[in-house]
Amino acid sequence: MAKAKKASTSAASSAGDAVDEQLARYRSMRDFKVTAEPSGGTKSKKPEALPFVIQKHAATRLHYDFRLGWNGVLKSWAVAKGPSYNVHDRRLAVQVEDHPMEYGGFEGIIPRGQYGGGTVMVWDQGTWEPHVDVDEGLRKGSLKFGINGTKMHGNWTLVRMGGKAAQEGKPNWLLIKEHDDFERGPDDPCITEEMPNSAVTGRTLEEIATASTHVWNSKETAGEGPAWYRDRARDADAASTSDKAASKPAAKPSAKTTSKASPKQAKSPPVVPAQIEKLPQEKLPDFLKPQLAGETTAPPAGDEWVHELKLDGYRVQARKHGNNVELYTRSGLDWTHRMKPIAEAVKQLAVEDAILDGEVCVLDDKGLSSFARLQASFEKNEKHPLTFFVFDLLHLNGHNTRALPLRERKALLHSLVTEDGDVRMSEDMIGDGTRIFHAACELHAEGIISKRADGAYTPGRSAQWVKSKCVHEQEFVVGGWVDLSNGTRGIGSLLLGYYDDAGKLIYAGRTGTGFTQKIHKMLRDKLDALEQKTMPFTAISAEGRRGAHWVKPELVVQVRFSTWTGDQQVRQASYQGLREDKPADEVRREIGPPSAKYKPVAASTKADPEPSASTEVVHKAKANKVVSINAKKDAKPTSAQKNAAAATTPMPAIRLTHPDKIVDPESGITKQQLAEFLWAVAPQMLPHIADRPLSLVRCPEGSSNQCFYQKHVNHMLPKGVGSVMVADKKGGAPEPYITLNDAEALAGLAQMSVLEIHPWGSHNDHLEEPDRIIIDLDPDESLPWSTVCEAALEVRSLLDAMKLKSFLKITGGKGLHVCFPVTPEHDFSIIKAWTHGLVQAMETARPELYLSKMSKAARTGKIYLDYLRNERGATAVAPYSMRARTGLPVSVPLEWEELAGSERPRYTVKDFATWQHRLARDPWQAVLKVKQTIPKDALERFAGKTKRS
Repeated sequence: MAKAKKASTSAASSAGDAVDEQLARYRSMRDFKVTAEPSGGTKSKKPEALPFVIQKHAATRLHYDFRLGWNGVLKSWAVAKGPSYNVHDRRLAVQVEDHPMEYGGFEGIIPRGQYGGGTVMVWDQGTWEPHVDVDEGLRKGSLKFGINGTKMHGNWTLVRMGGKAAQEGKPNWLLIKEHDDFERGPDDPCITEEMPNSAVTGRTLEEIATASTHVWNSKETAGEGPAWYRDRARDADAASTSDKAASKPAAKPSAKTTSKASPKQAKSPPVVPAQIEKLPQEKLPDFLKPQLAGETTAPPAGDEWVHELKLDGYRVQARKHGNNVELYTRSGLDWTHRMKPIAEAVKQLAVEDAILDGEVCVLDDKGLSSFARLQASFEKNEKHPLTFFVFDLLHLNGHNTRALPLRERKALLHSLVTEDGDVRMSEDMIGDGTRIFHAACELHAEGIISKRADGAYTPGRSAQWVKSKCVHEQEFVVGGWVDLSNGTRGIGSLLLGYYDDAGKLIYAGRTGTGFTQKIHKMLRDKLDALEQKTMPFTAISAEGRRGAHWVKPELVVQVRFSTWTGDQQVRQASYQGLREDKPADEVRREIGPPSAKYKPVAASTKADPEPSASTEVVHKAKANKVVSINAKKDAKPTSAQKNAAAATTPMPAIRLTHPDKIVDPESGITKQQLAEFLWAVAPQMLPHIADRPLSLVRCPEGSSNQCFYQKHVNHMLPKGVGSVMVADKKGGAPEPYITLNDAEALAGLAQMSVLEIHPWGSHNDHLEEPDRIIIDLDPDESLPWSTVCEAALEVRSLLDAMKLKSFLKITGGKGLHVCFPVTPEHDFSIIKAWTHGLVQAMETARPELYLSKMSKAARTGKIYLDYLRNERGATAVAPYSMRARTGLPVSVPLEWEELAGSERPRYTVKDFATWQHRLARDPWQAVLKVKQTIPKDALERFAGKTKRS
């Protein structure tokens, strides 16, 4: 026995030495007195399955750390773009040092100055299964394996690169998705964008960075993370416990510490008979037609309304009679066999007979209902736990409760159902419906349902229940499909429709994204069986008919989309799943989000009531002229004087989530400081951006990370931001573009981490005729500042000769903008042609200095004269706008005389206090006063003979 024990100890020691050897490089790169990262070496039992984890890491650059547990450590690769389900994507994976197994649960902050300093998120976790010998695969550079995680599934390959890549200091590999049911096409959403938050806590990177408990500690997070990590954390905790404490009897788990009570523990006290004895008696009904929510253009206000989060699941009616439970869909289908865990949980409720109304959902990483995961539970047998959110009680122990006011039905329901477990109460909210709605939208919920607190339960739709949706998502009937363009069997796109009140199927456009390989096959099998020769829609364009296969309109799908176009079709539609619970003939077009109703904002000087501590909302904007989100009718526009008052008026209490979040690491500028800067420059910026379509550059992870443009309206925009309907370049239906003319709305853009503001060259009142023309001087970096100034003065001289007064500003980069206002009398095509001719003339005169074609290869030692800012839909950065670059430089107007300086001027948000005095003598104040037109001879000289519009 002693020998066996000694041998075992020796083997353990040998294994420990092997782990220490693998972690030597990792430990040499870190100071564990400073960083909370684990050093490794904790003794624990071997995990039953091989762990894997992907950590989203915002260090110098955002990347994803891909880790596979093997031989006591986490083999690790840094994947810059993260994993992709597209089999054609080859994601570069740079192999880095092995990490301790404990690292798999690390979600928090690595101090700046330490190796990899930044924010770390557990983006995904689970287990992996090698398909080859791992050690041999690592040696030879080819490792095939399967993954079973929260977000990652299916078969994958890591392949080490040869050639020049093999000579790099760190081995370069490629992470590749293999062909299987989980692969996605090139047009499908990227998994890293579709599911960006923590798989463990549901938090965003910014929430992890700003949380008070953001520094990882094994004891504090022992209840979080994958099971293999929790075991290791508990083992480490147990190792520090004394033998005496360990010898005590184990304490029984309390209700507070038990993550999920057993069905018996979840039972509530029996309902007191006196509470229901006065209700009408009845036999337990078989199935009751459900009450449905009607449409509304704005959430109702007042304490007579109860608001609930709108859930994205299956509406279910649970019928309990003794130990017998039946679960019915909204159309009366018996789905008890499909939701056995819910049926079992309802069975345990402390009531003899009852009918409960609610929604069965699957919650995502953020705690919100996810229809996609619900579908995966049913169609892919993925292990996503079902939850039955109960919001109404229709029958109780032989009594009809439907005539009771809603508030009394809910009071009875509270005595039956707890606030956790598989069957739980849907949370109620009372108060200002608009404020609650916006808070729900900020949480990225689907919307809210508002119900009269004094209302009885009545079948069908009524004004007693109304829904307000944050996103455009609804059911559609499938009327046909188009084949895949590559000729393989599947779905290129679905042709969607809905029924009008006359029973006619109205065409609503197509959706061609959201399909996995398995969904392609499933949908095609169903549609092949429904194919017919006749078109089911009342009407459809020739473009819509092209390549279409028609089907009997029986299949119902859930679709999410960005907006309705002017010709009443869905834009950017994405398939979410099948709706087997809803008959096709019940599908109607739903009213969109209140945020899609564009009305003028009512003028008001009254401050909003302070929201509750648990609610984060943006402050109400003052009146403005533009059509605006969630607005009242008959509003008067604000005057220019009101916006000018922003220069001396303190900024109002604009609500910002995480106001201390840093939007530029170099300068340390926060959201709050960004809002204050925008408020300060609003009087100077607004005259040049107000009542124009805008493109916003948003940088959610800060100036040093990936940014993107946004020009369309959505529910995330602050109040006071409105819309203007703009047709696309091809003459399609108009769509809502962002516009504003209010200082509070401008400052509110900081909430969205907007780091650049780009207006059109035309006004909302004359979209097709520009009134601002810009020549953008973009120099090669090798050119001295004096040469750029010389070019700007040459442009000015040309314009002076045509009696056109021009204005100047730095771009915030290395170039200059020469801008001049004109009367809006020519369309964009004429202005573009004229400016093209103008810069070509300059290029012809000095070909050694100027270039009029967008060719980077030919730009060395030259200045690119960019005239393309003057085509329809193009934009240029606004005066006094920040730039989404390190340090947050600002595009500041200059006097022409300032070009005499020897150095390029640079102004930033951080040093605003040192140049704020410039606002008082803004060189662009005169822009609005100048009235000028392009002379006819000049127009013909540079653009040819052109008829004036």
